[in-house]
Amino acid sequence: MLDDKINVCLMNDSFPPLIDGVANAVINYANVISNGLGAATVVTPSNPDAEEDNYPFPVVRYKSMPITEKLCGYRAGYPFSSSKLDMLGHAGFDVIHSHCPFASTVMARVLREKTGLPIILTYHTKFDIDIRRALPTKLISDTAIKLVVGNISACDEVWTVSKGAGENLRSLGYEGDYIVMENGVDFPCGRADKEYVEELRAQYGFDDGAPVFLFVGRLLWYKGIRLILDALKMLSEKGIKYHMLFVGDGLDREEIEAYVDELNIRDSVVFAGAVYDREDLRVFYTAGDLFLFPSLYDTNGIVVREAAACGVGSLLIEGSCAAEGITHGRTGILTQDNSEAIAAELEFAAAHLDEIHDIGQHAMDEVYISWETSVKRAFERYMVVIDDVKSGNSHRKEGFIAEDFFLMMSGMTNAVQKFRSLPSNIKKTGKRFGQKLMRKHDDSESK
Repeated sequence: MLDDKINVCLMNDSFPPLIDGVANAVINYANVISNGLGAATVVTPSNPDAEEDNYPFPVVRYKSMPITEKLCGYRAGYPFSSSKLDMLGHAGFDVIHSHCPFASTVMARVLREKTGLPIILTYHTKFDIDIRRALPTKLISDTAIKLVVGNISACDEVWTVSKGAGENLRSLGYEGDYIVMENGVDFPCGRADKEYVEELRAQYGFDDGAPVFLFVGRLLWYKGIRLILDALKMLSEKGIKYHMLFVGDGLDREEIEAYVDELNIRDSVVFAGAVYDREDLRVFYTAGDLFLFPSLYDTNGIVVREAAACGVGSLLIEGSCAAEGITHGRTGILTQDNSEAIAAELEFAAAHLDEIHDIGQHAMDEVYISWETSVKRAFERYMVVIDDVKSGNSHRKEGFIAEDFFLMMSGMTNAVQKFRSLPSNIKKTGKRFGQKLMRKHDDSESK
């Protein structure tokens, strides 16, 4: 390091053209670090759909392959590319910051073997849920989760984006320490241009004075979407007029839309699809009166902070990770984990829009955190971790990586092969049992 500047290697399994919350976080880390704090390089699996990486920071892509249709768009990187590792080993990094506990952290460990650099891992999301949805049996998914927890435990320091995320990590077998390092928001603090907001409201027929409820994110049942729809049905049965706007896409969209039709509330519900332009997305947020996010899955809920940046408060489940830092009745609405309780709050909101707008203003003033503030906090912690490692105060797990990685992958492959070799009737029963467990998990997340 020179004059308190830093050179950071940021690793993540997702990056544009694949967009998700973690990829967005990595982009913002790289932008803020490169804009006055030092230098940043993003290391990520290659993607055949990627165009030229035209960023104000270097992007290094290494070999990859598609994972599974259940994790659509995501790719598995091959973390042992000698040419890439040699190049990274001579890049003059001060610290490696992995944002994904899969291939990225394996590659980070290999690079640490070469350089001795410290690894920081940020735990962004409850990865175990996606693993269990994507893999066919509990044996295989447990093997994958064990691999991931081992990767996390091998890092010099672990950050989580919320206290609840840390508790989830502990529930998976992680026994080390962690500190909470909140993510920021790349929206400026303030509502979008009034003219654009009015145009959007008129486009969707939201200019009749009825409240506009909003959801932004992946359309997956475990985001609490069934709770939202059941609550809206209750409002409709009472004759309460409202508009519900879903912004985003996802694997469960078709089922979600079918459920809207089943509830006979299609006239009040709009699916706008995914909105990738950040300025356009600000307009969508600003057009809402109340953001609905009854998710027990999300570890931080950046969307809650994005809504706050636009002066929109959120309805959240009390005790959820997304509700951390939210005060009921002042910066948001906290409710119980059932559709009846949500419906009661939505009914109140529909009749008290001025109070709901006040909550949105308080959220803007008190909940919003910029990426500049967030990354500067991380920068200060980088310095501490670097000094700790230099003085020998790290509890890192040294030694072999590749053998462990391939042994675990071999175990998973064998488990898959054994599953495929089972008689078809047993295999179907196993699949149904796994699906039943997953539905039970999803239901428990949304009740």
